[in-house]
Amino acid sequence: MRNHIQEQALHLLRDMSLQEKIAQLIVIRAQGNYYSEDADEFLHLSRMVNEYQVGGIIFFRGEIYNQAVLHNKLQRLSRIPLWISQDMEFGAAMRISGTTRFTPAMGIAATGNPHNAFEKGRITALEARAIGVHQIYAPVVDINNNPENPVINVRSFSEDPETVSMYAESFIKGVQSQGIVATAKHFPGHGDTDVDSHIGLPVVQHTRERLNQLELLPFRRVIDAGVGSVMSAHIAFPNITEGINRPATLEPGLMHGLLRDELGFDGLIVTDGLEMQGIASNYAPGEAAVLALNAGADVLLLSPDELTAIFQIKEAVQRGEISESRIDDSVLRILALKIDHGLMRNAEVNINRISRVVNTRANQLTADRIARESITVLRNNRDILPIRPDRFPKITVIAIAGGRTGNVGSEFRSELSKYHPDISFHLYDERTSEQELNEAIASARQANLIIVGSFLPLTTGRPITFNREQQRFVRRIQQLGRPKVVISFSSPYVVNEIPDADVHILSWTSLGSHSAATAAALFGASDVSGRLPISIPGLYVRGEGIEIPKTILRQDRPEAAGLSTEKLYEITRIMNRAVQDSVFPGGTVAVVRNGILAWNEGYGYHDYNKRRPVRSTDIYDIASLTKPVATTTAVMMLAEQGRLRLDQTVQSFIPGFRSGMKGDITIEHLLNHTSGLPAYRLYVDQFQSREAILQAVISEPLLQPPGEGVIYSDLGFILLAEIVEQITEMPLDRFLNTQFFYPIGMTDTLFNPRRRGRWTLNRIPPTEVDRQWRNTIIRGDVHDERAHFMGGIAGHAGLFSTSGNLAIYGQFLLNNGSYGGREYVSDAIMRTFTSREASRGGRALGFDLKSLNGFTTAGQLSSNDTFGHLGFTGTSLWVDPQRNLAVIILTNRTYPERGTSAGINQVRARVMDAVIEAITDVTD
Repeated sequence: MRNHIQEQALHLLRDMSLQEKIAQLIVIRAQGNYYSEDADEFLHLSRMVNEYQVGGIIFFRGEIYNQAVLHNKLQRLSRIPLWISQDMEFGAAMRISGTTRFTPAMGIAATGNPHNAFEKGRITALEARAIGVHQIYAPVVDINNNPENPVINVRSFSEDPETVSMYAESFIKGVQSQGIVATAKHFPGHGDTDVDSHIGLPVVQHTRERLNQLELLPFRRVIDAGVGSVMSAHIAFPNITEGINRPATLEPGLMHGLLRDELGFDGLIVTDGLEMQGIASNYAPGEAAVLALNAGADVLLLSPDELTAIFQIKEAVQRGEISESRIDDSVLRILALKIDHGLMRNAEVNINRISRVVNTRANQLTADRIARESITVLRNNRDILPIRPDRFPKITVIAIAGGRTGNVGSEFRSELSKYHPDISFHLYDERTSEQELNEAIASARQANLIIVGSFLPLTTGRPITFNREQQRFVRRIQQLGRPKVVISFSSPYVVNEIPDADVHILSWTSLGSHSAATAAALFGASDVSGRLPISIPGLYVRGEGIEIPKTILRQDRPEAAGLSTEKLYEITRIMNRAVQDSVFPGGTVAVVRNGILAWNEGYGYHDYNKRRPVRSTDIYDIASLTKPVATTTAVMMLAEQGRLRLDQTVQSFIPGFRSGMKGDITIEHLLNHTSGLPAYRLYVDQFQSREAILQAVISEPLLQPPGEGVIYSDLGFILLAEIVEQITEMPLDRFLNTQFFYPIGMTDTLFNPRRRGRWTLNRIPPTEVDRQWRNTIIRGDVHDERAHFMGGIAGHAGLFSTSGNLAIYGQFLLNNGSYGGREYVSDAIMRTFTSREASRGGRALGFDLKSLNGFTTAGQLSSNDTFGHLGFTGTSLWVDPQRNLAVIILTNRTYPERGTSAGINQVRARVMDAVIEAITDVTD
């Protein structure tokens, strides 16, 4: 096969003129944008391809389909197919918007898993190939052992040659597994420089012995592993080149003698961009091209004057300065690659295939996971991480950035708001006024915790550390004496700017998945396990990193939770149909699985006027879900603390229960509705105060002896709330707010939400047009009349919440009483309350259980261990421990007036079954 390819290449070569052969070595720039056919940019490219027959295109920034279309147009103009290349160190998204972006190389090494490098390479190449790219300029195999290096930094895997070698080799194998040529750069090593070769010529005084011991080790490794291409560095090594400050790109002793002869590399040698000042400031375009070819390069990348380069190479051959056989060697390599990659058969991109390959959920899930695994915590003084809202109720975030866009850090801010209710965000960039800086300082002064994020980009000609003004501002922040978290979203060395911060975090980049990954790490929504691949002088040594376990829900894609997004869209169909059928005006559904909030969507409207769409953050009256979420939880916590026993009699707390059968009623009887109290009493037609209603409940005669059978009753939970208040010596809402809801992160779960103000009220759909007791639209006040006249706080009703907050509660139940690294209730207590026992008549303590016979709102597919509860306003919470699953539905089906529950019950069951049908990781 290889001989056949060589024969085809030789056949093509024989038919080419000298100028055509030289043109095959030239790669020109293109942007992957849309161009009309009379646009100057397109006319220039057409002329270079059609008239001068250049050999290749390097695409810079563009969009997926625009680049693919332009690629096809240019291929049709070229007699010999074009070789397409692109710089994709951070994934295809480094250059092509809409593709998958990956963690920089140093972050990949921080994960400690070389397979992540392979997957990054594989997916990058998969997407590159789908868009028509044949060669990517990655990986960087330079060893970043100089913290002052202004250009390599996180582009390198590490300061350790073995780490660089291992991860680079894995990345290359991933790339080349997809038929794409990987490029090891920048030979013989760009890691130990303090000048950016884009703007000047770095001069490195290393000896040949030093190169052998360090810089060359990764190149030897990847060459032995079969890397297809090597890119040269525009760096001078005078101690190796007999005192001549000539860039390695133009030095035969390095490119031909060392790379070709000594290291045995027989692949494609490509220059770094010849327009870079490391070359262009000292050599004319034609001169540089001639010298590069004589040094051993095959491909001349980005000459500042391609036509001059072609003509002067031709003249050099005619003068005998370059042999034509030298040109032929490189042209044969290029032609052989084009033949081997099938370009002679079909060089065009299949446009229809792109959407099946590029930025798929599978690709993005891998990128997301790698981003999370890369987050590196180097310091966590005072155990600030994971951040808890109850410990740090007010957080000020300050993003320090370059440029004048005004939107840096906005995605990070959005991600933080998923985990904390009070985030104040301020941006300090080149457009920030003194007044804005003072506002940021004032906000920081009021905060319990300050987060400083460095978003300084790794950009040619820009510093990677704070400038004087930024340093002055940081000193003002430091003087406030507040706990501080410093996050680097670029260069890891920036943590030296605030060395005394309580927390140092490396996030490697703010792009792609990293804002979400960083926010999750801050609050304990993902495991933290990254290790530092370099040393940070004066602070940290290579290998440092603090492990922090995941303790709270993470908001993530359904696939991350073992669910199919496509199948979960059945929820949307069910809910939208229910809205159309007027089962309810609108509602929200949340799905929790495997520690992930995988679905949280709003449907329909607040009411039938259809003017206010439901959002996933809307707050609903959860009605009888108050029983488990509030009252039962409070009882479980008190039982855990030894302040309450299930076998205690109610008369121990309420003297009115001492006579007759009431004296035998226990706390357990109230919890599982076997007290004998009646199912329902209106009361409010006679009693309209908390004290009067409570006394009426206490005076209520029993319908049957305690423990004889189940009568689902609100009255027992009214009594339980009173008992909780007696034991805690505080109102039920205050006890839950301080001891459970706020610490666990359920900050939108509350009684009497109207009191919080208009902003909260606007998030609450109405529950009824009450024409009997209150003569108004019920919105922001509890729907249940008895709870209303008891001040909005009762054991059976009154609680409001969001589906996201109840997702937290669902995870608390799935964790058997723990959340956020804190145990609120022991496993034993949780099992006692949620287990199925025959003596309880099909109910748990404070929870309902899935019915094992006939229809059930828990769905037919849920396991028999499923437990939860329903709410009269059209709410439900079901937890399936066997599937590590919780499903929450919130609606206002009682609006505008109360009706039957048949429609809502069917919705509940269908949604539950749809979720279980969407599970993709079933093993049984």
